[in-house]
Amino acid sequence: MPYRVDLRHPGTDAFDRLVDLGALDAEVAQDGRIAVLMPDTVTRDQIARVIGTDDISVSPAIGRDDDSVWVLSRRPVHVGRLRIVPAHMNAEPGTIRLTDDAAFGSGFHPTTVLCLEAIDEATTGAVPPPSMLDVGIGSGVLALAALVHGVARVVGVDIDDHALRVAAENARLNALDDRVELTRGGPDAVSGVWPFVVANVLAAPLIEMAPVIVRRIAHHGQLVLSGIPSTLALDVEHAYRHLGMQRVRVTTRAGWVAIVMQASW
Repeated sequence: MPYRVDLRHPGTDAFDRLVDLGALDAEVAQDGRIAVLMPDTVTRDQIARVIGTDDISVSPAIGRDDDSVWVLSRRPVHVGRLRIVPAHMNAEPGTIRLTDDAAFGSGFHPTTVLCLEAIDEATTGAVPPPSMLDVGIGSGVLALAALVHGVARVVGVDIDDHALRVAAENARLNALDDRVELTRGGPDAVSGVWPFVVANVLAAPLIEMAPVIVRRIAHHGQLVLSGIPSTLALDVEHAYRHLGMQRVRVTTRAGWVAIVMQASW
């Protein structure tokens, strides 16, 4: 697991040396102090030898997106028309503010980006879908993006109580809590159908939940599936095509896949 290293009095080339050593992320403060995230394959002693000083502080790193993304701190992220910023920053139109939490959906992970791009496309041009079901809401970033892009209401489900609390907090932070309904559980915990459904979880749950998710899709509704390694994309697609869904397109990023499908009924 990566760890954090702080240097209070770095040398002139310490930053470059740490990057060459394999730093995952690095920040330089105004007073010259340096903070880096180092992979656990690099030891503290190696760092001391490379930068020429033992005056370093080591502490645990904080993982985002359920410990799948490692950055020192949140920073603005741009995806299509959307801007995602830390909670302390001002939110201009088209901007979402997110608390700094480990719940999945920071905007850094490729699967989140793929879903945000699909939501951007689904809400561009024609009238946006009036409602959306978000399966595995996590931090709430996909639900909030849909609302910012013109979807009137979102229902989000998640089996993780912590994720539901974070999603509720982020909805309040963006003054969108009156347009988000949160339910604990999976897609079988709600009833009804939606014209737009997004499920960014993992390949195995997507396959397992396929019959229930498909029952939540309205007439000619659209479905976005992500959280899928490229090696499992065909398996996930087959599970939904078997239930009558038609593939619209597949997009990829850094070994991850998003599948956009449409109901044939």
